[in-house]
Amino acid sequence: MNEYRTHTCGELRREDAGKQVRLAGWIHRKRNLGNLCFVDLRDHYGITQCVVDSSSDLFEKIENTRVESVVGFVGEVAVRESINKNMPTGEIELKAKSMEVYSAADVLPIQVFGEDDAPEELRLKYRFLDLRKERIHNNIILRSKVIAEMRRLMTEQGFTEYQTPILTASSPEGARDFLVPSRINPGKFYALPQAPQQFKQLLMVSGFDKYFQIAPCFRDEDPRADRSPGEFYQLDMEMSFATQEDVFKVLEHTMGGIFNKFANGKKLTKRRLSGFRLRKQC
Repeated sequence: MNEYRTHTCGELRREDAGKQVRLAGWIHRKRNLGNLCFVDLRDHYGITQCVVDSSSDLFEKIENTRVESVVGFVGEVAVRESINKNMPTGEIELKAKSMEVYSAADVLPIQVFGEDDAPEELRLKYRFLDLRKERIHNNIILRSKVIAEMRRLMTEQGFTEYQTPILTASSPEGARDFLVPSRINPGKFYALPQAPQQFKQLLMVSGFDKYFQIAPCFRDEDPRADRSPGEFYQLDMEMSFATQEDVFKVLEHTMGGIFNKFANGKKLTKRRLSGFRLRKQC
């Protein structure tokens, strides 16, 4: 791929045995068995086990390199004697021949591998470490996949995605506005949108027919269980010449498709959606 790696840490399989490869990533954990040192190397795509023999010049170097250091390994792919069926790369390991330390880690204030009961204040202070944890990393990837699927389902139903302005005039939606002072007009303020309501209605009366947006919303209100305080994102949509039944069909197809794809095999019970506010656009 480039000078840092020929493969990712989640890519190698049994059929790659015998290949000379180069990997780069973070040291997830180390296990020293005396005559062998095992290093789990992690990147965005997965984990590959790297092995160094005690007779190698690398042994002491790895021993002195802390976990979460960013390193690169060059070596030969080999089939593992003890297969780990719990990981995609569990059939192979990398027999390391050389190693380069790109960024050495200091003593960690919070742990990345395994469960960590660090207080929330410490996790937020060292958020770049907290985000390396598998559960949080996977949640962020899941969010991206859900939004991508949301866009696909809306587009296949004839909707077009538009981006609406962030700096705007006040349009109360039941909460206080966040205000941004205007440098050009002292004493006057922009308001961050609580929802893109005015702009999407402008699109409808201008003849754009079907609109959707993964819209950022800003509301100066107390935090709720299902959203962050102050800001959140929502699937915003609008349709011209539409009936209630049309809206139900769109939302059932979109939300049903998302849950069926990302619910880990759980079956979705089909029920008629209710409680939506419908507005006729002139």
